Amino acid sequence: MKSQDLIELTVRATIPTSSGCAVFLEGRQGKQAKVFIIYVDVGVGEALSMALQGMHKERPLTHDLIISIFKASGILLEQVIINDENDGTFYARLALHMENELGTKLIEIDARPSDCMILALRLGRPIYATAAVFEAVEDMSAVFERLVKERAGK
Repeated sequence: MKSQDLIELTVRATIPTSSGCAVFLEGRQGKQAKVFIIYVDVGVGEALSMALQGMHKERPLTHDLIISIFKASGILLEQVIINDENDGTFYARLALHMENELGTKLIEIDARPSDCMILALRLGRPIYATAAVFEAVEDMSAVFERLVKERAGK
């Protein structure tokens, strides 16, 4: 995938909803900035919030286990790419780099965007959306700003 086809994203916030959690992602394509939402379940929302805040549980979560396996195996997470959206369901890929005595291997693995985002946040790696996904999602910037103001007023 060409780098000009990718829009870097920032996880702005996770906000609880009546049925789970809304993850607000922000990106910029040229002069156009946009915030969009991916909905996740409560447990994943909590894990994302913890990753955003740099917090850890006493015992490792599944994402911590995966990171330990990556480190033990010499695998580096290069980037996360949210590569598709279909009727409100998002799809993502983990781009991994592995180097050992047998050589270098670059692989992409299909995974839930929420899991990918947690790994990227924990490892300080970039999160991208394809230009097609970014163009297709609805801009929720006004909703996000309103929610931030409401939460600040509490």
